[in-house]
Amino acid sequence: MNEWPEGRNGESGGRYGRGSTGAQPEGARAMPHVQAPQGVPQQQGYDSGYNTGQVYGSPAGGAGGGGRGGYPPPPAGSAPRQAPDWRRRLKIGSLVLVVAVLGVSIGTYFWADGKLKREVDLSQVIDRPAQGDGTNYLIVGSDSREGMSSEEKKDLHTGSAEGKRTDSMMILHTGSNGPTLISLPRDSDVTIPSFKGSESGKLFPAQPNQHKKLNAAYAEDGPTLLVRTVEAKTGLRIDHYVEIGFAGFANIVDSIGGVELDIPKAFKDKKSGADFKAGKQTLDGEQSLAFVRTRYAFAGSDLDRTKNQQKFLAALASQTATPGTVLNPFKFYPTMGSGLDTLIVDKDMSLYSLGKMFFAMKGVTGGDGTSMNIPLAGSSGGNLLWDTAKVKELVNQLNNDEKVTVKGN
Repeated sequence: MNEWPEGRNGESGGRYGRGSTGAQPEGARAMPHVQAPQGVPQQQGYDSGYNTGQVYGSPAGGAGGGGRGGYPPPPAGSAPRQAPDWRRRLKIGSLVLVVAVLGVSIGTYFWADGKLKREVDLSQVIDRPAQGDGTNYLIVGSDSREGMSSEEKKDLHTGSAEGKRTDSMMILHTGSNGPTLISLPRDSDVTIPSFKGSESGKLFPAQPNQHKKLNAAYAEDGPTLLVRTVEAKTGLRIDHYVEIGFAGFANIVDSIGGVELDIPKAFKDKKSGADFKAGKQTLDGEQSLAFVRTRYAFAGSDLDRTKNQQKFLAALASQTATPGTVLNPFKFYPTMGSGLDTLIVDKDMSLYSLGKMFFAMKGVTGGDGTSMNIPLAGSSGGNLLWDTAKVKELVNQLNNDEKVTVKGN
């Protein structure tokens, strides 16, 4: 019996394929359906297509078809491949990023906190004024040459004097009415009050008849006696103490690539190494140190120097506390390292409090605060006399955290 479909025998059509005695390829024959014996399970899954008369790999062969290069349909009963869950992947990626940033932030905090030199114990200061509103920092620039090589001393024009003295002193008050930065001339007339020795613990009597310059208190018994003298002179309670030496100051400036400053008038000073033209310019560490130390170019006036110091420190804070420095590890870590290594602070100073101080100084430059010299009323024997009435009014305003209306020199 001829099993070729009608019209497909060798007599009525062209030949399909080669190497066969028949005119039709074997793959297209209609094979009789063979049923599996009863009790024998049929094989599930792969279907050759012979039982349908379809050619394997043809478009009619199901998904994955398209010719000989097509894939067979997935096995029966298998689950279809699911599309990637991008929302879940995004959540996991975000969580990993947050954990990484948090880890780096915590590590950086402890790294920076460990660099602070907490050497000043304000609990040794006796007869302290009552605590007012806001926070008061005593910021001191010393002429310490500790750790400096002979070449650095020469380059920075610091000389080679032993020990250290205060080159600048400022009170920074922070509160609800903006920051107030007050310079205390080192030539201010003071009497040394009674105090407890920072090393001996011995009580020393007051020296009411000996008029000295303010920086003499630091030279006599260091930071704690300076704090004691400032508190006795002003009536302000000092909450935190911050001191930086020559080398640290220059290194901070160099680490941020210099500080841009507008110098209104050209001046020179052989002792400090200053040689500046008028106008905007970027000062490196050596030039910055010369700028804040210069006094003889201004007829020996300590007032002009304190104004320059305020101007420069505010500019330094303004140009350092920027996203370009804070978010750039190549600037942030060198700046923090060079600055914190040379800072001396009180034992209760936290990195958070130090940051608040720094941003408050930036606020002075930004116009959110006030900068001034302590009000003066003349001089005596080379010492600068404070205006007692104005200073009292200023202190009352600071203690009550009021807007400062007193004008300084």
